[in-house]
Amino acid sequence: MPERDYYEILGVDRNADEEEIKKAYRKLARKYHPDVNKDDSQAAEKFKEVQEAYEVLSDSEKRKRYDRYGTADETFAGFGGGQSGGFDGFSGLGFDDIFETFFGGGFRQRRSGPRRGNDLRYDMEITLEEAYHGVNKTISIPRTETCPDCKGSGTKQGSSPETCSACGGTGQEQFVRNTAYGRFVNVQTCSKCRGAGKNIKDPCAKCRGEGQIVQEREVEIKIPAGVDSGTRLRVSGEGEAGYKGGPPGDLFVFIQVRSHKLFKREGNDLIYELPVSFTQLVLGSEVEVPTMEGQAVVNIPEGTQPDHVFRLKGKGMPHVRGFGQGDMKVKLKPIVPKRLNKEQKEALAEFARLCGEEISEDGKSFIHRVREAFGGGK
Repeated sequence: MPERDYYEILGVDRNADEEEIKKAYRKLARKYHPDVNKDDSQAAEKFKEVQEAYEVLSDSEKRKRYDRYGTADETFAGFGGGQSGGFDGFSGLGFDDIFETFFGGGFRQRRSGPRRGNDLRYDMEITLEEAYHGVNKTISIPRTETCPDCKGSGTKQGSSPETCSACGGTGQEQFVRNTAYGRFVNVQTCSKCRGAGKNIKDPCAKCRGEGQIVQEREVEIKIPAGVDSGTRLRVSGEGEAGYKGGPPGDLFVFIQVRSHKLFKREGNDLIYELPVSFTQLVLGSEVEVPTMEGQAVVNIPEGTQPDHVFRLKGKGMPHVRGFGQGDMKVKLKPIVPKRLNKEQKEALAEFARLCGEEISEDGKSFIHRVREAFGGGK
């Protein structure tokens, strides 16, 4: 057995044809590319594994050696000085394949008919304002599309595929082996047509016989109001093109909302910290605060405590499904002056005496208690 299973790395079946292997490689290479995962060393290592697996499985000769011996190394020829073991001919088969070869029951067919295209993922970052109001974004994505010249057939205009001469159009080849254990029939995917049953004699010049091309496509994304980080939007039919007439895949857009310089989000509520002074709390005040729709007024009653939270109903984020809005919570953030002049100290000392508090001659003990009350330093 190989140290690493290249089929498992690419996530394809052992009977996968060249097109399936290529699509799996493109998808994984895009996912683990170092430019996309600059700070992820594991992703870079995974990218190397994907490249190594594709290099072997995309080459017909290397793939044959790998299927037979579990390695693509040309110098490897099995055990015992280049001779295969007692089960020669079965090294490329799994347990189910060997069971079917001995006891019948038919052989598994490769998927050569129409197949749905691969899904695509796009990560999008938006501002809090865009999340609040909703926004339409146009993005450009690279994806496989059906070749416009050959309409996906892979053949040059005016020509058509020919029945494979090696397998007679069945897509499979049979090999009869006489061994010490008896006569066995090994059935595998046709090496000439890769299971398609047909060969393209005159390939399309635009897609080189692939039936698909890779090109950039602009897609408009409608982002509803109220989305949050982690929201996944599905755009049906905007993934990669289907194979042999199959339907296209879907595009999934993952939303990330940037942090805001004024507001913090908690669910559908917005949190705003309002700087206030000692006198505003003691005497009361009317203060303007920003909201997502402009300015609003907060009435601070006399004697308001530092930990008080004001709630502005309906000033938060919209519910993404359109059922009302969250609230805005205004948290008071008392500001304690770090330096006081002589007149300010005397005024505070007089205030303390009027309140019946004992203070030192210079009033330091009172100021210290004020700072402690508002979370200030010593």
